[in-house]
Amino acid sequence: MKKAVFAAVALVFAGCAAVERARDAQKAAAPTGAGEVSSPRRVFLRGATLQELVAFAVTNRPSMASAALAVEDARLAMKEIAADSPLASSTPWNAAGLSASLGYSETSKQSHSIEAKTGRGKLAGGLSLDLLVWDFGRNAARARAQAENVVAAELALVEEGFSVFGEVADAYFALLRDDALVEVAATNLQQYADHLARAEDMLGAGEARELDVLKARLDLARARESLVAASNDVAVAGANLMSALGIDASQGGFEAVLGERPGEMRACLAPSSADSEGEFAFARTNSPAMQIARARLRAASAQVDYAVADMKPSVSASLSLNWTDPLWYWRWGLSAAQSLFTGWRKETAVDRAVVAMQRAEREVEDSEKAVSRKIEVALAERDNAREALRTAEESLAEARENLDAVTAQFEVGEISRIEFSDAVSACAEARAGVVKAFYRGQSAEAALVVIDGRDPEYLR
Repeated sequence: MKKAVFAAVALVFAGCAAVERARDAQKAAAPTGAGEVSSPRRVFLRGATLQELVAFAVTNRPSMASAALAVEDARLAMKEIAADSPLASSTPWNAAGLSASLGYSETSKQSHSIEAKTGRGKLAGGLSLDLLVWDFGRNAARARAQAENVVAAELALVEEGFSVFGEVADAYFALLRDDALVEVAATNLQQYADHLARAEDMLGAGEARELDVLKARLDLARARESLVAASNDVAVAGANLMSALGIDASQGGFEAVLGERPGEMRACLAPSSADSEGEFAFARTNSPAMQIARARLRAASAQVDYAVADMKPSVSASLSLNWTDPLWYWRWGLSAAQSLFTGWRKETAVDRAVVAMQRAEREVEDSEKAVSRKIEVALAERDNAREALRTAEESLAEARENLDAVTAQFEVGEISRIEFSDAVSACAEARAGVVKAFYRGQSAEAALVVIDGRDPEYLR
């Protein structure tokens, strides 16, 4: 009796601790009142590498915290299932259910009278212990299904981490690309400015026409417009990177957080060499999406076991101590229950569980096909970007050589201003083509990392 009372007191205190944790969580989640503005912690990531930016985003993105909470919720659900386990299980200490009751009542002397009462009531109390002895595998099946749900939640957290990596990498490469294109536009602007200065000198010396100067001014104006547009693209790319990092506008513009970005091209991910067959073979066992689909299939199979076990009986035991002033008594007993007819509900539940398992099996196949397609697309993009980079570098070398020759010929009046403008534009386009092809390849490498679920190989 003393042990039972001690256990009851311990359970009461455990419940109080749970309530206290819940209240603390409610206070932490309470919205800020009107007029109350919290001061954000300043974030500085100047000169950070892609690896450092990804690590920051994984730590600070709300989506990662949400996925981690989903894992915790799945584990708590597993704990709830363990609390319902029967006596004949791997966790028999969870089988007991202890409850206590206390009451007070008064009754009238005569059942038909509502006025004459004894004037003295009675106290009553009870302490009962209920045990589920055997459930024919229901709890074990639920535990297996929930264990797979825990695995799926953990893999979803990993998948979200790769998704964050992909978003940060894409935004970072876009920022570096647009920043490098600003340098291209600035170089182009400088070339047109030099051309205008030479045209004005030649006009003063009587070696050029007024139309040549006007055309040079027009080219310079268009080059300024291109530089403004490129600068705007950098601002947009910086805002996208801030969003991918999970940094809001309270920190200021992206330059205040990230600093000035270099205009030169930067390789951040090592080039991959695997073909589609090798990539798919690796992804089949490592891709988070495919592992999640398989975990859900195993959970659906366990649900079939539960539906089948739910058609079988259950065996329970009970022990209780009751007290009604001034009498007390105790009792114990065993009971077995078996539903005879439930309107085919349990039979239908078995059929539905089988259908759910078959659907999960199809989802595994769909996941494999989706991953296969993504790999083919990413590899095609990677190979195309590499070929485009090679040809763009060749075109750039030829465009520079052509521009040097055209500039020399234009200064001596052997070619027209139109040929010079075309040569400058061709050189600028070739430089932009190199930049775009280079970062297309980097984005394709990042996409392969996300699809495969492999650790990225950073170069710097």
